[in-house]
Formats: sequence, structure tokens, C-alpha cells
Amino acid sequence: MKWRAIVVVFTILIIALCSPCLAQSSGAGDVLDIGSRRELMVDDYLIDSMQGAATLRLHHPVRREIAVVHNEPWEGNGGGYHTVLYDPDYKETGRYRMYYHAWHIPSDGRQNHPLYIGYCESKEGIHWEKPNLGLVEFNGSKANNIVMATINGKACHDLSVFKDTNPNAEKGTEYKAVGRGQNPVGLYAFKSPDGIHWTAYNDSKPVMAGHPFDTQNLAFWDPNIGKYRAYIRDFDKGRRDIMMATSDDLVHWTKRVWLKYPGAPDEQLYTNQIKPYYRAPHLLIGFPARYVDRGWIDATRGLPSLQLREQRAKTHPRYGSAVTDGLFMTSRDGLTFRRWNEAFLRPGLRTKHNWAYGDNYIAWHVVETASPQDDSPRELSLYAVESYFTGKFSRLRRYSLRLDGFASVFAPRDGGEFVTKPLTFSGNTLNINFATSAAGSIRVEIQDAAGKPIDGYALVDCEEIFGDAIDYAVRWKKGTGVGSLAGKPVRLRFVLREADLYALQFVPAP
Repeated sequence: MKWRAIVVVFTILIIALCSPCLAQSSGAGDVLDIGSRRELMVDDYLIDSMQGAATLRLHHPVRREIAVVHNEPWEGNGGGYHTVLYDPDYKETGRYRMYYHAWHIPSDGRQNHPLYIGYCESKEGIHWEKPNLGLVEFNGSKANNIVMATINGKACHDLSVFKDTNPNAEKGTEYKAVGRGQNPVGLYAFKSPDGIHWTAYNDSKPVMAGHPFDTQNLAFWDPNIGKYRAYIRDFDKGRRDIMMATSDDLVHWTKRVWLKYPGAPDEQLYTNQIKPYYRAPHLLIGFPARYVDRGWIDATRGLPSLQLREQRAKTHPRYGSAVTDGLFMTSRDGLTFRRWNEAFLRPGLRTKHNWAYGDNYIAWHVVETASPQDDSPRELSLYAVESYFTGKFSRLRRYSLRLDGFASVFAPRDGGEFVTKPLTFSGNTLNINFATSAAGSIRVEIQDAAGKPIDGYALVDCEEIFGDAIDYAVRWKKGTGVGSLAGKPVRLRFVLREADLYALQFVPAP
């Protein structure tokens, strides 16, 4: 009996010791196929393990110049719900285009002119113009940039425009939009040949009803599922949150379902700003506005523009006490989002322009622009609301971020590393978007699915990488070519010291 007990214990010990190996080898059967698509370090999708001080960290946009001031008589301090897109086909050379709602709310809370939809254009995304559209009369003149005034005779609340990439879209309807109408209340859909002149779908009746829709409502064609998606806001047990639906034709929509944010705190979200990221369309990226109201405590009274804040509070207390900032979240299925708990865009120093309810709403969506900073490479431009509800006008500020630079795997000088899950790829070089300090570095090892270094691609074969580059080809002693490994299950091991890795991509040979 004694020997049998020893054998049993020994057997259990052997199984326990071998279980990590078994788990790894069984995990090799679950291989990710990333092809040649760009993968951003915005979640743990690729990551199997991390060691040392390596961690995922969120980056923050850099404050730049004022892009637009909403100071025309038909605009005012309530300019918001901006849509920004780059249209390469517009006016031959292409234009950046912007849509927003324009209104003014005096401190007594009474709206002093109807809500309009305004329109701007820019050649480079930095300097914007308000073209004279001649479409809508204001105070006896059509000399303005109002692109839409009413839906079924009542003011339209918002208009979110997108360039339809549905391959079956009807010619002459390349531009689509959704927005809230009030006669009756619902979500309306529109089509246009040029993004200026709009026609309503569905005999000018709502395409979706049963929700308040009192935010910026979005819709777009998602090539990942071959359907249109819509994201709207509703109240879940009294708290603001986001719902999603899909459609084949922009008119008939599925039942709305609540988004999921595993591990995220229970917070109220206003706008959502979700859209496929143009450099990695399989990733949906959102910039929801976080709504926070602690009431009238000492810190609230210490915020800027107390007198205006108290005047607004006479209409409703939350108009004076609530504040908003911008978050960042990503999804691979459009329903479950990895939401970062810290603010992506903070209000900042206590100026009068950033600490009001409605400030820091990020426009829908990011666009790529040339950088005005010396010889810097192209960058992402984001735009966010300022001066909301505070004076006679509101404004939109541009922010910048490096391409793909939302988040990274980071390790300090002490170092850290991570290993990916088993994956297959197609391509001839491994290109990375990275940044190090002068003393920092990155090295890359390619392993087989079981974690064994592949000859010629071991860590000792990789030349030390340092610098700052958007698209850098990793080199080993034998060169940059990895085409012989394409289609085979491999793992990538990244060893970092005082470095950020933002994205990676296996690039086909030219």
C-alpha cells in the first residue's frame, strides 16, 4: 500500500509539472490568423503572457490649435455633435468635411434660435471654412453654412454623416446620414449624392423608434459583418448607456442590445463615437463621453465660471454641476468593448473652456492629417468641444496623436517582455510602430507554436532596435525576410526596455 501511495503521489506530481506544457501545446491548436492586417496594442487579443514590468498603457492626444469657432448668429455656445471625415472624391482634390449642430442657449436656459445643422470644409484638416451654401434662410438671408434646418417641419437634433462603402449601395446615394427628428420623435435616415443635398428614407418616417435619441446617433457600413450598424444612447435603469443594432438597408433594424464592457466601472456614457479604424478596419474604436455629476459640493463651486454655472443650474441643477470628459474603447465584434478606465481626454487646467457639461465631446471620428510641426510624419487629428454653455460661442479644438498611437505595450528601463498567442500570418517582413528613449530598445524573437526559438530568428539574432518610427522593418542577422514562416503557427516574443510598441503588421513583398 505504501508503494502504491508513492506511485500515485509521483504520478500526480508528474501531471502537475507537465500541465503548463500540455496547456501550451493544446493552446497551439487555437491559432490566430492575422494575415497581413495591422494589429494595434489596444487590448490583449494577441498577448499570451507578460513578464517583468511590461504593461499595456493608454496614451493621450496632444492639445493643438482651435479649429472652428461657432460664433455666427445662427450658431452659439451650443455647438456640438460634430462629425469629421475625409472625402477624397469631393472637389477633385479632396476635402475634410464637418457637420455639427448649431444653437445657442443663454444662461437662463431658453434656446434663442432653432437648432440647425452646420457644415464646414478644410483642405488639410487644420484651417476650416464655413461655405455659403444658400440652402436655408436665417433672419431673411440664405447666406450661411446651414445644411439642414428641419425634419418634418421640426428642428433636427443631430446629423451624423458617413461615406457609404457598401459595395451594393445605389449610385447617387454615396453619402448617408442618421439624425433625430421630433415629428414624431425617432431616428431618421438620409441619403445624398454630394453630402449637401439630402433626401429622407422611408417616406420621411423614422427608421427606428422607442428611444429618446437625444444625443449624437451614429450609423455606418461595417465591412466586417456586411451590414449597417447603428449606435444610440438610452437609459438603463436611469443611467445613460449605449445600444447597438444592425440593418441590411439602413431602414429596417434589429432589436437594440446593450453594449458590454467587461471589467469596466459602472459609469454613464453620453455620445459613443464608434467606427472602424481606417488603418485596421477589423477594430471598432469609440470615444464615448463620460458623464459625471457629484452635485454641488465644494469642488464643484471651485470650478471656473461659477456665476454662469449657477445661472445654468436654475434651469436644472445638473446643468451647473455635471462635467464630462472623453474615454477610449475598442471592440472586435461591435458589442463587447475593452473600455479603458482612465480618461483619454481630460478637461485639463481649470480654464472656463473645459469644465462644463458638454465639453470634451470628441468628434466622430479621427482623420489622418499632415503635421504642421516641422518635418513630423503624418498624424491622427481628433477634435473636441470647448466653451459649451459658457458664453456667447462654443469652439472646436484639434488634438493630435501619432498614427496607431492610442495605446501601447510599454516597459520601463528595468525591462519587460511579452509573448503572443500562436498565430499565422501572410507577408514578407514584420513591421512595427514603436518608440524608445535614447537608451531604450526593442528586440524580437520568432518562436514555433510550442515556444521554441526558430533558427535564425532567436533573440540573439535580432539586431537591437531603437528610435521612433511608424513603420519599421525588424531585422535579424539573416535580414528582414520572414516569408518562409508565412502560414506556419508561430509566436512573437518582444523584449522591451524604456520602449513603447504601438502596432505590428506583417507586410507583403512589394
